[in-house]
Amino acid sequence: MNVLDVIGDPELRGTLLEVRRRPRAASISEIADATGVHRNVARRRLERLVVAGLLTASFERPPGRTGPGAGRPAKVYSPTPDTTPIEFPARRYPELVALLVDAVPKRRRSEIGVQFGGALASTVGVESAEDPRRGLEGLCRALGAVGFQARLEHLEDGRAEIVTPACPLRPLVVANPAVAEIDHALWRGLIAAAVDDLEVEDVGCVTHDCLEPCAACRIVVSLGRPPAA
Repeated sequence: MNVLDVIGDPELRGTLLEVRRRPRAASISEIADATGVHRNVARRRLERLVVAGLLTASFERPPGRTGPGAGRPAKVYSPTPDTTPIEFPARRYPELVALLVDAVPKRRRSEIGVQFGGALASTVGVESAEDPRRGLEGLCRALGAVGFQARLEHLEDGRAEIVTPACPLRPLVVANPAVAEIDHALWRGLIAAAVDDLEVEDVGCVTHDCLEPCAACRIVVSLGRPPAA
C-alpha cells in the first residue's frame, strides 16, 4: 500500500493522528470512541495503517490487570518510529540540511536549534507551568496534538526522560548524525519553554536510540545540570 495514498485519505489520516496524539499505544475501542466509528471500521483503518508501515501492532493487558483473571491481552497500535521523511516528489531535504549543517560553525548550531525549539513551542501552543511535571506533560500533549507522539516516562530529582517515536528532527538525524547537535538544542528550547523560570542554559540534553530503526527516541534532560551520557 502506497504511504502517500494513505496520508491522502482523510479518514485514515485522522485515525493516524488520533493514534499519534496519545502518549501510549491505543486500542481499537479507544480509537473507535475517539473517531466516532464502529469498532470494525476502526479496526480496518488501523490495519491499513499497519500494512502501510505507519503503525505497529502488539498485544497488551489492560493497565493494572495481572494474573489468570486479567483477561486476554488487547491488540494495541503505536506509531512506527519516524526515520525517513515522507516526500512527494522527492525533494532531498535531508541532503540540503546536511550541506547547511556542514556550512554552519559548531558554535552556531546550538543557537539555531534553541531558536527553532522556541518557535516550535509557540507554534504547537506550549504553555509554561511552574511545576516541572505539569509543564513537561503539557509539552508532550502539545507535540502529540500535531502528530509528534511523546510521553514523559520519568521525572525525579531534576532529571526527566521523554520517549518519542516521532521526534521532529529524527529523519534528519538519521540521514546525518551531525544534526544531533541541533536536535539536542531543539529539545533544550522546548523544555525551557515548558517550565517557568527555566533558562535554556539550565537545561542539559542527551538522546539515545535515535539511530535504531525499530526503537523510540529517548530524550534525557536535566533541569539545572547536564545529565551523564
